[in-house]
Amino acid sequence: MQKRIAQLQERLRASVLVQEGDDPPESAEELLAELGSLCDQLERLIARINQTNSATKLSEGETVTDALARRDVLGLRQGALRAAVRAATSEGPLRYSRSEVRMVRQIRVSEIQTQVDALAKEQRELDTLLQETNWTTPLIE
Repeated sequence: MQKRIAQLQERLRASVLVQEGDDPPESAEELLAELGSLCDQLERLIARINQTNSATKLSEGETVTDALARRDVLGLRQGALRAAVRAATSEGPLRYSRSEVRMVRQIRVSEIQTQVDALAKEQRELDTLLQETNWTTPLIE
């Protein structure tokens, strides 16, 4: 539905302004009506999904909504830690010559990488559980 809305936006953009004397490729009014209808349908669908996610519990007792929030934060943590590892292990010498300032790592890269690996494993396992729950849970009407 979101792809269809994006396509309608592009078609609408091409139809709202044309050179005087030319006909638009499509009726802007019809496209606007179809866009409005699809947006209304999407809003209802998102609300149903959110209601279902709030009411559905995973095997550990956590709601799907809470698990989705946890999954998102796991991804953020991984990204931040990976960026720190990249910065600490960037290519290039830590010192060019004896007279230059020496760069010193402030983190233990192996420890941070272990944390990244643990977070990635937790996120994969959570994704699997969420997918399983998604396949077996009916959408609230």
